Parts: sequence; structure tokens; C-alpha cells
Amino acid sequence: MNHHDDEAAPCRGPLAGLRVVEFAGLGPAPFACMLLADMGAEVVTIARPGTPATDARQITGRGRLVVRADLKDAHARGEVLRLLDAADVLVEGFRPGVMERLGLGPDALAARNPRLVYGRMTGWGQAGPLAQTAGHDINYIALAGALHAIGPADAAPVPPLNLVGDYGGGSLYLVAGILAALYESRRSGRGQVVDAAITDGVLSLMSQCMSGALKGTFRERRGANMLDGGAPYYGVYATADGGHVAVGPIEPPFFAELCERLDVDPVLRDAQHDPARSAALRAELAARFARRTRRDWEDIFAGSDACVTPVLSLSEARAHPHHAARQAFVEVQGTPQPAPAPRFSRTPSAARPARETSIAAVARRWERPQPV
Repeated sequence: MNHHDDEAAPCRGPLAGLRVVEFAGLGPAPFACMLLADMGAEVVTIARPGTPATDARQITGRGRLVVRADLKDAHARGEVLRLLDAADVLVEGFRPGVMERLGLGPDALAARNPRLVYGRMTGWGQAGPLAQTAGHDINYIALAGALHAIGPADAAPVPPLNLVGDYGGGSLYLVAGILAALYESRRSGRGQVVDAAITDGVLSLMSQCMSGALKGTFRERRGANMLDGGAPYYGVYATADGGHVAVGPIEPPFFAELCERLDVDPVLRDAQHDPARSAALRAELAARFARRTRRDWEDIFAGSDACVTPVLSLSEARAHPHHAARQAFVEVQGTPQPAPAPRFSRTPSAARPARETSIAAVARRWERPQPV
């Protein structure tokens, strides 16, 4: 994938021609709109006057046309309404009721534009006892049972950045919901509200863990399950230089290859699933990995199926040969950032810069027929 510094360069991704109006916010809604923009949608962000100008370093804001409007001003609100009359999708991440008080709620807009898909991104959802309560990623994943399951067995739970709640349970479910609603609207000619609550999404992400709990194979204790660090063959080990390697050979042939390349004591090579020897196997793996540097182990396990990889920092990940070969990072206005994902064979996505414009300029273009 090439660099994308030309602001005028069109994106002919799979969503080319889709018109999205985003009401500026924080966290999962902007990330969702970045994904839509990468895939070719024309995303117009309504920002408040006086907010910071577009910044190429704010990666989740890429691909936008940014306009300024004071939604409490009747004239500005009227301009926004006319824009929404021509839009396919609206995305907002305010507390429930805010858009209604501005005269921009789903019912009011459906009366003007029945085809509009109305995407609503919140932590707790549009209804329920906590709907009007403040919260952040850590709160949402805590209430959904995910945070309890993450972290060492002998310490407090560890927040997994904001990947599980905001982006996993929030942004990705919002995008899936919007695309599903757009697909349905092709049959019905009508839009609908997509109520994307982070708690709902995280509960959905916990489906496999819940399946295990129902079958008795998942224990509600940290460090007691295969994928939470409870298994010695699925975890992180320190290396001689203070680095770490990630180890995950779940399948027996892969575990056998790990043992071979690591020169594990033969008496422990059949101990993968033996709880009585789990501690001994963990100690053996730790001792072996501690003898060499991270780079040594990267070379030793190169090309193998032992499922051993170095634990890289974000800056190190940018330089890794695999990512370089796939051109997994691009530059937008000189700013390095992850390339769009997923990849499409015929209608590739593109990372484009955000740029400032006016509602009037967008409205003039949107009055013309949509691209085919």
C-alpha cells in the first residue's frame, strides 16, 4: 500500500459513495468512523467551533471532512439538518437524550430522511439503570465480566488498554450494526437506530468464555485457564536481555517442536496437559528462555510452528520484516500509522488525511447524484 498524502485523492473502497455525518466525540465512535472512511465512505465530522484543528497525528481522525457548527445555534443546526437530509448514516456518541434535546433525535430525522441509519455509541446503552451514568472502558469491561478474567492469578485484574471495551465491544460492533442496517435498508427503503452499547459488545465477546463456564471448562479465577496464563505452554517468558517472548503452541505437534528447539528436558515433553507437572514445566520453560536473548530466540524459532514470537513494542512492530513486507504501515502527511484493515482485492481501502471545509461546500457536493 502506497503513501496517501494527496488530500484530493479519492478513495474507491467498497463504501465509496456512502455519506456519513459524524458528531465529533471521543473514543469508539471516531475509531468506527475511521474504519468507514478508510473503506471509502465520505465522512463529514461536525465539530464545535473553537476545538483544535485537524492533526495528522490523531490517527483515528483520518479520512474526514471537518466542518464547524454550534449545534445550539438555530441557523447552524438548520445547515446540519440539510446535510443530514442527504446523508446515509449518522454517528453520535453522546449520552442518551442529548441529540433529542438538540432536535436531532432519531424520530425527528426519520421524518425528514426515512433512509437514515442512526448509529448511537454509548458505554451503557440507550436505556437501563446506568444509561445516564458516566463511565470509561475500564468500567464497561468490569461490569461485563471481562476485566475479572484478565491479569495474574496473585494480583488485581489488569486493564487491557481500551482495546476490549471501546474498540472491540464498541467500535467494531457499531460498524457491523451500521453495515447490517444499510444492507436491510436496501430491501425496506428505511433506516433504523443502531444502539451500540460497549457493555453489550463486551458481553458478546465473552461468549466463548461463557460457553466454557457452562461446560465446566472455564474457571472464574485468573491464571486458571488455558488462555489467561494458566497453561505453561501459553504465556510470556523473560529472556536473558530483559525482553520477552510470547509462547502459544496449543496443538501437540507444535508443542513438540517447541520442546525440540528449546531443548526441554525429555521427562517433561509429555507434560503439556498434566496438571501435576504444570509447575515443573513452567519452571523448565522459564529457565530455558532465560538463557538467551530475545533476538536469539527469534532466530532459533524462525520459520517454525512452535508459535514463539518476540514481544515487541509499538515502535519495534513498525520495523518488523513481516509488517514491512505487507506494507502494514503507511504515511499520511508524513505521519506513520497502521494501514487500513481488512484488505479488499478489487476495491482497496486508503488512509487519507482529514481536512477542514465548510458545511456549504459539502452540501453543494451532496446535492449532486451519488457516485456509482
